[in-house]
Amino acid sequence: MRGAPRVYPSGRHGLNKQENVEGMNVKCMNMKAIAAVDANWGIGMNGRLLARLPADLKRFREITTGNVIVVGRETLESFPGKKPLPHRTTVCLTRNRDYKADCVIAHSMDECLKYLSEFSRGDIYIAGGESVYAQFLPYCDCCLITKMEASLRADRFFINLDNSEEFKLESESEAICENGITYRFMEYRRTLCVCGS
Repeated sequence: MRGAPRVYPSGRHGLNKQENVEGMNVKCMNMKAIAAVDANWGIGMNGRLLARLPADLKRFREITTGNVIVVGRETLESFPGKKPLPHRTTVCLTRNRDYKADCVIAHSMDECLKYLSEFSRGDIYIAGGESVYAQFLPYCDCCLITKMEASLRADRFFINLDNSEEFKLESESEAICENGITYRFMEYRRTLCVCGS
């Protein structure tokens, strides 16, 4: 395991603010984070998911199909064939201005948010990796978390929502066991809705 889970205090990553960016209304975008985490909120190791959970992959496909997903370059390249997933609009956030992919490429948060603010159909799902989650969490009002009970080796982490004052656990599913791993589908909601404020 590469070090301990990173700590993201609210002030550092702006978890307590949702605001307009250069006049864009990002407060009311229907933006959600979606992730699978282990007991320590780890999300990946060496560019791969921590575990293969068929029911979770099916749920991800059903939820995101027909909508927008936002990912970083490493996450995009972890998809089959290193290509965007079908039947979704994929936005890739990368600082590499020479990067080419068959999707929308944004090179800054402002660029990405501008595109997302113009998207009028469906929902927007933030799908990783670590830095993309951290940058977009201030704009999410909901996090759909697949929470594993196991502690696995990880070098990338999601922000620990159980320790966040900004989100609360709203619902969780019955336990599911696949490939020797027990997990639940959990939904966290922002504690204060600032939309329209």
